[in-house]
Amino acid sequence: MKQKTSFLLFAFVLITLITNACKTDKYSQGKILYTNFCVNCHGENGGNLAKLIPPLANSDYLIKEKETVACLIYYGYHGKMTVNGVEYNQQMPPNPNLNDIEIANIINYINNNFGNENGYTKLQDVQKYLNNCVVGSEGMIEGE
Repeated sequence: MKQKTSFLLFAFVLITLITNACKTDKYSQGKILYTNFCVNCHGENGGNLAKLIPPLANSDYLIKEKETVACLIYYGYHGKMTVNGVEYNQQMPPNPNLNDIEIANIINYINNNFGNENGYTKLQDVQKYLNNCVVGSEGMIEGE
């Protein structure tokens, strides 16, 4: 009887551990990358920084310019940008050390957090967007 109880307890603990290990946040890699590369300007909640940095939270830009977001992350940006009806003119630094997978992870994290429900962007789409980037004279994406 004692052996059967021990076995059942062991099985229960094992099933609990396996279940909890499988419950990882599917955007956890994007969150780590966002924290390392984006949070200093866009903040932990994706809000705008003193009206200087465009918000990522509930951002219409992420939907309207979905094919440009990967380019902005990789090449950076300078010029005017309108987000949620507000004009911004702050330079965004490039992140040329990020690879396609990391950029896709950041995009998917942003697109599914901060009040955004923009769905999933496939790696193949991010690669296509990066291949179609139009880079300005300073090696950055140029705005208005």
